[in-house]
Amino acid sequence: MTSDVGDQLIAAARSLYSRSLTHGSTGNLSVRTADAILVTPTGSSLGAVERRDLSIIDLQGTHVDGPKPSKEAFLHAAILRARPQANAVVHTHSTHLAAVSCLADLDSEDALPPLTAYFAMRIGRLRALPYFAPGDDRLGPAAEAAARDRGALLLRNHGPIVAGVSLGQAMDALEELEETAKLFLLLRGMSVRYLSESEREAVDPSRSRLAPQ
Repeated sequence: MTSDVGDQLIAAARSLYSRSLTHGSTGNLSVRTADAILVTPTGSSLGAVERRDLSIIDLQGTHVDGPKPSKEAFLHAAILRARPQANAVVHTHSTHLAAVSCLADLDSEDALPPLTAYFAMRIGRLRALPYFAPGDDRLGPAAEAAARDRGALLLRNHGPIVAGVSLGQAMDALEELEETAKLFLLLRGMSVRYLSESEREAVDPSRSRLAPQ
Protein backbone atom coordinates (compact mmCIF):
# COMPACT_ATOMS: atom_id res chain seq x y z
CA MET A 1 0.00 0.00 0.00
CA THR A 2 1.41 3.34 -0.99
CA SER A 3 0.92 6.34 1.25
CA ASP A 4 -0.74 8.18 -1.65
CA VAL A 5 -3.53 5.61 -1.96
CA GLY A 6 -4.27 5.69 1.76
CA ASP A 7 -4.19 9.48 1.85
CA GLN A 8 -6.57 9.70 -1.11
CA LEU A 9 -9.00 7.31 0.57
CA ILE A 10 -8.97 9.31 3.80
CA ALA A 11 -9.44 12.61 1.93
CA ALA A 12 -12.40 11.17 0.00
CA ALA A 13 -13.98 9.80 3.19
CA ARG A 14 -13.68 13.17 4.93
CA SER A 15 -15.08 14.94 1.88
CA LEU A 16 -18.17 12.72 1.74
CA TYR A 17 -18.81 13.19 5.45
CA SER A 18 -18.26 16.96 5.48
CA ARG A 19 -20.81 17.42 2.70
CA SER A 20 -23.44 15.21 4.42
CA LEU A 21 -23.26 12.46 1.82
CA THR A 22 -22.77 10.08 4.74
CA HIS A 23 -23.84 10.26 8.37
CA GLY A 24 -22.94 8.49 11.58
CA SER A 25 -20.98 5.35 10.77
CA THR A 26 -22.64 4.75 7.40
CA GLY A 27 -20.90 4.40 4.06
CA ASN A 28 -17.65 2.81 2.96
CA LEU A 29 -15.00 3.26 0.29
CA SER A 30 -12.35 1.09 -1.30
CA VAL A 31 -9.40 1.38 -3.66
CA ARG A 32 -7.70 -1.42 -5.57
CA THR A 33 -3.94 -1.64 -4.99
CA ALA A 34 -1.39 -3.75 -6.87
CA ASP A 35 -2.39 -7.00 -5.16
CA ALA A 36 -5.24 -6.23 -2.75
CA ILE A 37 -8.06 -3.82 -1.86
CA LEU A 38 -7.81 -1.04 0.71
CA VAL A 39 -11.18 -0.47 2.41
CA THR A 40 -12.59 1.62 5.25
CA PRO A 41 -13.17 -0.27 8.53
CA THR A 42 -16.32 -1.44 10.23
CA GLY A 43 -18.25 0.77 12.63
CA SER A 44 -16.34 3.95 11.87
CA SER A 45 -17.40 7.44 10.83
CA LEU A 46 -15.98 8.47 7.49
CA GLY A 47 -15.45 11.88 9.06
CA ALA A 48 -13.02 10.52 11.63
CA VAL A 49 -11.32 7.53 9.96
CA GLU A 50 -7.49 7.60 10.06
CA ARG A 51 -4.82 5.90 7.96
CA ARG A 52 -4.16 3.39 10.73
CA ASP A 53 -7.84 2.36 10.64
CA LEU A 54 -7.84 1.19 7.01
CA SER A 55 -8.27 -2.51 6.29
CA ILE A 56 -6.81 -4.70 3.55
CA ILE A 57 -8.83 -7.45 1.86
CA ASP A 58 -8.16 -9.60 -1.20
CA LEU A 59 -10.32 -9.84 -4.33
CA GLN A 60 -12.36 -12.61 -2.71
CA GLY A 61 -13.23 -10.29 0.17
CA THR A 62 -11.03 -12.11 2.69
CA HIS A 63 -9.55 -9.94 5.45
CA VAL A 64 -5.78 -9.85 4.94
CA ASP A 65 -4.42 -7.17 7.28
CA GLY A 66 -5.33 -4.19 9.44
CA PRO A 67 -8.47 -3.60 11.50
CA LYS A 68 -11.71 -5.45 10.79
CA PRO A 69 -13.11 -4.19 7.45
CA SER A 70 -16.60 -2.91 6.80
CA LYS A 71 -19.20 -5.68 6.86
CA GLU A 72 -19.89 -4.67 3.26
CA ALA A 73 -16.29 -5.19 2.14
CA PHE A 74 -17.36 -8.35 0.28
CA LEU A 75 -19.58 -6.12 -1.87
CA HIS A 76 -16.62 -3.95 -2.88
CA ALA A 77 -14.63 -7.06 -3.77
CA ALA A 78 -17.53 -8.42 -5.83
CA ILE A 79 -17.83 -5.22 -7.87
CA LEU A 80 -14.09 -4.94 -8.43
CA ARG A 81 -14.02 -8.56 -9.64
CA ALA A 82 -16.84 -7.77 -12.07
CA ARG A 83 -15.16 -4.59 -13.33
CA PRO A 84 -11.43 -5.22 -13.82
CA GLN A 85 -11.03 -1.75 -15.31
CA ALA A 86 -12.34 -0.14 -12.09
CA ASN A 87 -10.00 0.78 -9.25
CA ALA A 88 -12.34 2.31 -6.69
CA VAL A 89 -15.80 1.81 -5.20
CA VAL A 90 -17.89 4.30 -3.21
CA HIS A 91 -20.98 3.30 -1.20
CA THR A 92 -23.11 5.76 0.76
CA HIS A 93 -26.54 6.07 2.33
CA SER A 94 -26.92 9.59 0.93
CA THR A 95 -30.35 10.99 1.73
CA HIS A 96 -31.99 11.46 -1.65
CA LEU A 97 -30.72 8.23 -3.17
CA ALA A 98 -31.73 6.32 -0.05
CA ALA A 99 -35.20 7.89 -0.41
CA VAL A 100 -35.41 6.84 -4.07
CA SER A 101 -34.33 3.31 -3.12
CA CYS A 102 -37.45 3.05 -0.94
CA LEU A 103 -39.96 3.96 -3.68
CA ALA A 104 -42.26 1.14 -4.72
CA ASP A 105 -42.64 2.12 -8.38
CA LEU A 106 -39.02 2.05 -9.56
CA ASP A 107 -37.99 0.53 -12.87
CA SER A 108 -35.29 -1.86 -11.70
CA GLU A 109 -33.37 -1.48 -14.99
CA ASP A 110 -33.65 2.31 -15.15
CA ALA A 111 -34.27 3.54 -11.61
CA LEU A 112 -33.70 7.25 -12.30
CA PRO A 113 -34.88 8.96 -15.49
CA PRO A 114 -32.44 10.91 -17.68
CA LEU A 115 -33.11 14.40 -16.36
CA THR A 116 -29.79 15.92 -17.44
CA ALA A 117 -27.06 15.22 -19.95
CA TYR A 118 -24.57 14.94 -17.10
CA PHE A 119 -26.51 12.08 -15.52
CA ALA A 120 -26.74 10.34 -18.90
CA MET A 121 -23.02 10.93 -19.48
CA ARG A 122 -21.68 9.90 -16.08
CA ILE A 123 -24.13 7.15 -15.18
CA GLY A 124 -26.07 5.96 -18.22
CA ARG A 125 -28.75 3.80 -16.61
CA LEU A 126 -29.03 3.07 -12.90
CA ARG A 127 -29.96 -0.51 -12.04
CA ALA A 128 -31.78 -1.20 -8.76
CA LEU A 129 -31.03 -4.50 -7.03
CA PRO A 130 -33.56 -6.31 -4.82
CA TYR A 131 -33.46 -5.74 -1.06
CA PHE A 132 -30.85 -7.61 0.98
CA ALA A 133 -30.20 -7.05 4.67
CA PRO A 134 -26.91 -5.22 5.38
CA GLY A 135 -24.06 -7.72 5.38
CA ASP A 136 -26.13 -10.45 3.65
CA ASP A 137 -23.51 -12.27 1.57
CA ARG A 138 -26.15 -13.18 -1.05
CA LEU A 139 -25.79 -9.59 -2.22
CA GLY A 140 -22.26 -10.34 -3.45
CA PRO A 141 -23.21 -12.58 -6.41
CA ALA A 142 -26.17 -10.35 -7.31
CA ALA A 143 -24.01 -7.23 -7.35
CA GLU A 144 -21.18 -8.96 -9.22
CA ALA A 145 -23.53 -10.04 -11.99
CA ALA A 146 -25.19 -6.61 -12.24
CA ALA A 147 -21.89 -4.70 -12.16
CA ARG A 148 -20.54 -6.42 -15.25
CA ASP A 149 -22.44 -3.94 -17.41
CA ARG A 150 -23.35 -1.18 -14.93
CA GLY A 151 -20.88 1.02 -13.07
CA ALA A 152 -23.56 2.31 -10.68
CA LEU A 153 -26.13 0.30 -8.73
CA LEU A 154 -28.90 1.23 -6.30
CA LEU A 155 -29.44 -1.17 -3.41
CA ARG A 156 -33.14 -1.31 -2.54
CA ASN A 157 -34.06 0.33 0.80
CA HIS A 158 -30.38 1.06 1.31
CA GLY A 159 -28.38 3.32 -1.02
CA PRO A 160 -26.02 3.61 -4.00
CA ILE A 161 -22.75 1.90 -4.80
CA VAL A 162 -20.58 3.21 -7.64
CA ALA A 163 -17.36 1.99 -9.25
CA GLY A 164 -14.87 4.14 -11.14
CA VAL A 165 -11.54 3.94 -12.92
CA SER A 166 -10.29 6.24 -10.17
CA LEU A 167 -11.55 7.27 -6.75
CA GLY A 168 -12.20 10.77 -8.07
CA GLN A 169 -14.31 9.43 -10.92
CA ALA A 170 -16.35 7.22 -8.58
CA MET A 171 -16.91 10.21 -6.27
CA ASP A 172 -18.02 12.40 -9.19
CA ALA A 173 -20.49 9.75 -10.35
CA LEU A 174 -21.86 9.31 -6.81
CA GLU A 175 -22.44 13.04 -6.50
CA GLU A 176 -24.14 13.19 -9.91
CA LEU A 177 -26.42 10.37 -8.80
CA GLU A 178 -27.33 12.12 -5.56
CA GLU A 179 -28.09 15.42 -7.32
CA THR A 180 -30.22 13.60 -9.90
CA ALA A 181 -32.12 11.83 -7.12
CA LYS A 182 -32.74 15.22 -5.50
CA LEU A 183 -34.11 16.63 -8.78
CA PHE A 184 -36.22 13.51 -9.33
CA LEU A 185 -37.88 13.85 -5.92
CA LEU A 186 -38.39 17.61 -6.32
CA LEU A 187 -40.09 17.07 -9.69
CA ARG A 188 -42.38 14.15 -8.73
CA GLY A 189 -45.95 14.97 -9.66
CA MET A 190 -44.91 17.64 -12.17
CA SER A 191 -44.88 17.55 -15.95
CA VAL A 192 -41.22 16.87 -16.77
CA ARG A 193 -39.18 16.87 -19.96
CA TYR A 194 -36.74 13.96 -19.89
CA LEU A 195 -33.92 13.44 -22.38
CA SER A 196 -35.06 11.52 -25.42
CA GLU A 197 -33.44 8.20 -26.26
CA SER A 198 -31.43 9.84 -29.03
CA GLU A 199 -30.28 12.60 -26.68
CA ARG A 200 -29.34 10.00 -24.09
CA GLU A 201 -27.45 7.89 -26.61
CA ALA A 202 -25.53 10.94 -27.85
CA VAL A 203 -23.77 11.14 -24.47
CA ASP A 204 -23.71 7.37 -23.83
CA PRO A 205 -21.23 6.62 -21.01
CA SER A 206 -19.55 3.90 -23.06
CA ARG A 207 -18.21 6.73 -25.21
CA SER A 208 -17.51 9.16 -22.37
CA ARG A 209 -14.33 9.54 -20.34
CA LEU A 210 -16.56 10.50 -17.39
CA ALA A 211 -18.38 7.18 -17.23
CA PRO A 212 -18.12 5.16 -13.99
CA GLN A 213 -16.05 2.38 -15.56
